[in-house]
Amino acid sequence: MPETTTGLLERGLSDLGLETSASQRAALLSYLELMQRWNRQINLTAVREPLEMVTRHLLDSLSVAPWVVQNPMLDIGSGAGLPGIPLAILYPEQEWHLLDSGGKRVGFMREASRQLGLRNVEVSQGRVENFRPQQRFAAAIARAFASLGEIADNARHLLLPHGYLWAMKGRYPDVELADLPPGVHLVAVVPLKVPGITEERHLVQLAFNPEA
Repeated sequence: MPETTTGLLERGLSDLGLETSASQRAALLSYLELMQRWNRQINLTAVREPLEMVTRHLLDSLSVAPWVVQNPMLDIGSGAGLPGIPLAILYPEQEWHLLDSGGKRVGFMREASRQLGLRNVEVSQGRVENFRPQQRFAAAIARAFASLGEIADNARHLLLPHGYLWAMKGRYPDVELADLPPGVHLVAVVPLKVPGITEERHLVQLAFNPEA
């Protein structure tokens, strides 16, 4: 039988060791369908084939779930809502704030959050260096956004004094880690295994020295 998005998602979640309810899996697939529909009108993502979207968007985003447990969380340059929306579906008790500079992408994230009933998601439009929220965050995450140094310089004002910055990367970022700005230090680099993806994936955890 041909592969289905439902089967691929369920198998991938099992391989990641993530327990989900039927309603959560349905919400993830509904989010995928929304991305497909909006992608016909605006360029949300270059990945357009449904099975590939399960692997490269949903499972890739959810591969960081065991480590990104801080609350509240900021998703920098969220784009189509990745990884924030899949993680908000998985952890409804966790507060997620999604930030992007593109008006059409922000419109999609707001509509997706509304249709999926995600009361733990707030969406804002703006550039990270200019963003001034009412609260600072326990941690922030960025997926395929910028270099580690650029993210750290632009996001440090958004984090609590002992907050963390998580960056989702492909290959081990040797060069970027050697060029971190003053006051930023490496906590950990976690190798990720995403079901269906053979390329390298790493999750980099950075922290800030409040005195720097």
